[in-house]
Amino acid sequence: MLVASSQQSARPRKAEPVLITQAEPSLVEQHAARKRRYVLTMAVRGVSLVLAAVFYQTVWLMIIFAVLGTVLPWIAVVMANDRPPKKKLDAHRYIAPRPDRILEAPGRERRVIEGGRVIDG
Repeated sequence: MLVASSQQSARPRKAEPVLITQAEPSLVEQHAARKRRYVLTMAVRGVSLVLAAVFYQTVWLMIIFAVLGTVLPWIAVVMANDRPPKKKLDAHRYIAPRPDRILEAPGRERRVIEGGRVIDG
């Protein structure tokens, strides 16, 4: 007769645990960050167009600010639609123990106790 133990789980466990401390920000947080970036970029665009109008007598400055004001909307849209890059972390990497934490040093003579007798090995 086979009796199921209370310590056995009905579902198979995943091989690697999920580290929630390294989880991505929520979609709401990502969207808010993209909106802030878009508003900031469009504010810089507005300032650059105003500066282009202010410096209309200095042609090279006016052209720089006008081009910046023309290109920034495209850049703002591309940045607003782009999700942040995924973090490339190897969270499950083996880390060797520090030498002071190893129980037995390699090359050291071991003593084995069998049935009350000490056997040097």
